Amino acid sequence: MRRLLPVTDQTATVDREWSLDELADAYAYPDGAEGPWLRANMVSTLDGAAQHEGRSQGISSDTDMRIFGTLRGLADAVVVGAETVRLEGYRPARAREAFAARRAAAGQGPAPAIAVVSASLDLDFSLPLFAGPLVPTLVLTGAAAPPDRVREAEKAGAEVVIAGDGPGVEPARALRALAERGLTRLLTEGGPRLLGQFVAAGILDELCLTVSPTLTAGDAQRIAGGPALAVPERLALASVLEEAGFLFTRYRRI
Repeated sequence: MRRLLPVTDQTATVDREWSLDELADAYAYPDGAEGPWLRANMVSTLDGAAQHEGRSQGISSDTDMRIFGTLRGLADAVVVGAETVRLEGYRPARAREAFAARRAAAGQGPAPAIAVVSASLDLDFSLPLFAGPLVPTLVLTGAAAPPDRVREAEKAGAEVVIAGDGPGVEPARALRALAERGLTRLLTEGGPRLLGQFVAAGILDELCLTVSPTLTAGDAQRIAGGPALAVPERLALASVLEEAGFLFTRYRRI
């Protein structure tokens, strides 16, 4: 990271790479937040694509991945949709020495839990995400989820959390269920359908959006999908970082 354009002083610059500590300070969760704080981290091309050939890696950058790792290093739990788990080949979050002291001081475990949102539980429970995580993986589902799949998830070592009365998950109820487990600093990495559900439910507190200086055309998904809001929701710009044409923006609910 070589440039900081904070909202309060658009002339400030830092002509060097930021340390992970500096990034962690810049992206710290707000002090004194009541209840869970849900932050999203997404990347988009200039023409609005959230993916290229089904994955986000092709429109990302090394610095984007440093911020990705920093946001994970600050979170209690990472909430992600089942389709993104399948497409992106999700693995368990790992403990990182760079964040160990900060996490210990905040009363956090060595790594964030991964919380997978799935109605059908159509997941490969033999994958490392379920079979060998440092912190047990959570599976958020509805009360009507297939009982045999619930048993498979629990047999694999995952903790199944019921967060809906039907087959699917109710977004606000999912956040409450995580908060009841002491997981209040929440990060969602998508996919677009899950983020759209959080937006529609009015429970997204912050959006960390990387604007990639690329064009892809095509019909790739946007960062959030699903039904349109009746009235567009306005967010406030909190900060902008820039490197090599990539803009690392952070917006918060007004």
